[in-house]
Amino acid sequence: MLIETKRLLLREWQKSDLEPMTVINQDPKVMEFFPSTRTYAETEKFINANISAYEKYGYCLYPVELKAAGELIGFVGLNYTDWQAHFTPAVEIGWRLGAQFWGQGYATEAAMAVRDFAFNTLNLDELVSFTVPANVRSRKLMECLGFTYDPKDDFDHPMIDVGHAMKRHVLYRLRKDQL
Repeated sequence: MLIETKRLLLREWQKSDLEPMTVINQDPKVMEFFPSTRTYAETEKFINANISAYEKYGYCLYPVELKAAGELIGFVGLNYTDWQAHFTPAVEIGWRLGAQFWGQGYATEAAMAVRDFAFNTLNLDELVSFTVPANVRSRKLMECLGFTYDPKDDFDHPMIDVGHAMKRHVLYRLRKDQL
């Protein structure tokens, strides 16, 4: 276990996480603001990339488990982002939970713990978060965490094809000294 909250454990990835994370990644409701759902193989690659990121940086997009049930509900964590954009390299805070776990405060609880870990333990100076403009749920969470939005920071995501409806993204930032 890496980070613990009242109701959640944010821990290292395990082989047993592949099946439930694949189910989450294949849910069209969860993946509404992504270009596509993810396959079993893509989910396995994602998990392996996070294991490598944890070994390299000391953080990753952590699997989130309900303490009471021992059930994987998604991920919340940190991701080193170095693809070409005006704000990179940067450390992104991100999340994805199964739709049945929405609206219960789990994402907020886990993201606040990750934000505090980033600033107080890892001693990072800034975090970023981004999504498509229509993703109101994630944008509200970013604001709840204290992130601020400036329309001048909007950008075209370099990993999404030109002309795709989800190419344009909004960027939120939070500096340690803003808390």
